[in-house]
Amino acid sequence: MSTHQEVKIYSTPSCTFCKATKSFLDSNNIPYQDFNVAEDKAARDEMMRKSDTMSVPVIEVDGEILVGFDEAKLKKMLGL
Repeated sequence: MSTHQEVKIYSTPSCTFCKATKSFLDSNNIPYQDFNVAEDKAARDEMMRKSDTMSVPVIEVDGEILVGFDEAKLKKMLGL
């Protein structure tokens, strides 16, 4: 696994799948930036521009976008 991957998650505090994604990243010691799109309009606009959706979580790994928590796809994107 590359230790230089940039991981971002666009999430809301009440989203179950957002929490599951962060738990997955934490348990695999993957550092990430978390953006609360419920409160951060700039992050919400950025998320919509990148993913074309209002669904959360939106996960970005080195510029590659994944909408929703799909553990198998996320593992592949992260090289786990």
